[in-house]
Amino acid sequence: MGAQTRSLVAFAHVASVQRSIEFYADLGFKVTNTVVPEGQAAPVWAWLESEKANLMIGLADGPFEASRQAVLFYLYFDNIKQTHAALSESGHSPGEIRYPFYMPGGECRLEDPDGYVLMLAQI
Repeated sequence: MGAQTRSLVAFAHVASVQRSIEFYADLGFKVTNTVVPEGQAAPVWAWLESEKANLMIGLADGPFEASRQAVLFYLYFDNIKQTHAALSESGHSPGEIRYPFYMPGGECRLEDPDGYVLMLAQI
């Protein structure tokens, strides 16, 4: 038998770990672990969780272009219309909800503060 993956967690490099923590909190993520180097006030790494969703974020060593990463993050919700409305009310700008053949419950696009593309979806 070949290798057996137990889980997969995305790790995104960000310009500000604290800013990303605050952004992802609006999507239901809670911080379960951080690293704050001695003598510093701000975290340089964090582990975020929301039910079965996990995300690691770490301070980038230098400039980066999220759009060149060619990756999409799919986040699944029970009610996409309610999620869209809640995010809009919180000051975010999710795109229009669309209903492509592969996502009959609907999906919309949202970019995080570093430009990573989040596809918010309802199956």
